[in-house]
Amino acid sequence: MSFNIALSGLQATTQDLNTISNNIANGSTVGFRSGRSEFAAVYNGGQPGGVNTMSTSQNFSMAGSLAYTGRQLDMGIQGDGFFVLSGQDGSTMYSRAGMFNQDANGYVTDPAGNRLQGYSVGPGGQLQNGNVTDLQIQAGSLPASATSTISLVSNLDSRVDAIDQTDTPFDKDDASTYHSSSTVTTYDSQGNEHALTQYFVKTDDNEWSVHYVMGDEDITPAAGHQLSFDENGLLTAGADFELDIPRDITGGAAAMVLALSFDKSTQYASDYNNSSLSQNGYTSGELNGIRLDDGGNLYGTYTNGEEQLQGQVVLADFNNPNGLNPVGQNAWVATNSAGQPMIGTPTTGTLGSINAGYLESSNVDNTAEMVNLMTAQRNYQSNAKVLDANSTMQQALLNVI
Repeated sequence: MSFNIALSGLQATTQDLNTISNNIANGSTVGFRSGRSEFAAVYNGGQPGGVNTMSTSQNFSMAGSLAYTGRQLDMGIQGDGFFVLSGQDGSTMYSRAGMFNQDANGYVTDPAGNRLQGYSVGPGGQLQNGNVTDLQIQAGSLPASATSTISLVSNLDSRVDAIDQTDTPFDKDDASTYHSSSTVTTYDSQGNEHALTQYFVKTDDNEWSVHYVMGDEDITPAAGHQLSFDENGLLTAGADFELDIPRDITGGAAAMVLALSFDKSTQYASDYNNSSLSQNGYTSGELNGIRLDDGGNLYGTYTNGEEQLQGQVVLADFNNPNGLNPVGQNAWVATNSAGQPMIGTPTTGTLGSINAGYLESSNVDNTAEMVNLMTAQRNYQSNAKVLDANSTMQQALLNVI
């Protein structure tokens, strides 16, 4: 009996050594989860029968530290969740290792060629939520977008004297016929730039006239554009204005209609200034980078300074992550004991966030593993000593006989 008990101890300790050595070997493996051999005493009819290995559990309770890499497609999960991967054989795997790159077709893949899963983007640039698919970065040019809105927040100096436009008509080349001006670059449908300049003329107390010039052409409508302010310097009329751009300016591009907003502009006794000036158009651009935010949104960045949403990374979580079965390539597959995967976007529910340019290190504690290794070695030697004593006793008995 003692022989079998000691033999079971050797077998269990060998399994423990396998687990410890695997932990130590994967101390630098990205996203690795350390394991632990779990033992149980064996009894036969109340008589001791030794020990066996019940299972090798994985430590999903402790996350690895995040190490900065600076690479565009490296991703580190902070919190719960797994990346969802589609294998080349169509299988679904889950991983904490965020080492991703683009393949020749723009798909986001791990080093083994498994494709990262997420929500794609529709033709209108909107996320296709609920449709999990392979994430792909479109490498084509970003087409030009014509300017349609311009927002301007300014302060017009209330201290200046009004100009009688009958006696002194507006002339863009004569600074004495207007008080202030600002210029904004606009784009037509072909991406051509057009400089739109707004000239402000005070015509009466709390009343201003706005003149518009694009290129060398005065394109102010015949009815004009008036801004009115109250006694407190707040804009009361003329905040919104629609300006048609003549076709002789845009040439072969589509006609332009600009919706201008002067909302929140003021008339105070201080120098003219623009606190905000923006427009929504841009010229065409080429893809020159990728940006990922904490919510898993993947953007392509372009040479024209614009960004375009390319998709959103999804994460999966399980009721029992210990039920996941490791399959190599830094990945796990789901099992019945793990439960059904709960798919969602980062930072929603129990799912963690994604840190771009970081990788999650292994959660192996090498100091603890070395202590465990010495303990396992001692246990192995002790069980071997029991076998040796048992063999000596049996030999002594045979000698007597």
